[in-house]
Amino acid sequence: MKELLYLKDDQLKDLIEKLFVGYRETFADSKKVLNKYDIGIAHQKVIHLLSMYRGISISELLKRLKITKQSLNRVLKDLIKLDMITFQKDEIDTRIKHVYLNEKGQKIFNEIFETQKKRIYNALLNSSSEEVINFDNVLKKIING
Repeated sequence: MKELLYLKDDQLKDLIEKLFVGYRETFADSKKVLNKYDIGIAHQKVIHLLSMYRGISISELLKRLKITKQSLNRVLKDLIKLDMITFQKDEIDTRIKHVYLNEKGQKIFNEIFETQKKRIYNALLNSSSEEVINFDNVLKKIING
């Protein structure tokens, strides 16, 4: 790893803490909505991905979440019970299932998103365009290792 002359261990620890607290606070904002439907963060992550990737396959969902089939099945069963998702077999390969948020699922996603959007929107609104672009670039680099 190339030596970062301007980032010492204490600065990196501080950044890691900010990432943790930012994640915690962003997801805490949506806790009331999650509690209302008796679902948790795992459900929220799946709902979010289903909103972003309409008709995503189960295997792609597993890859994006980096969880086991057993964990995903538990969450999907809960979302089925709540009548939030639908499945559709692939037209070419019927072994592949695609997952969709139905109308109720989309409504719940929108409720969650609106609570989270306020914090993120305000932070971006109070930042310069250069800060936003740099922040986005740094996040991409953190995600991609």
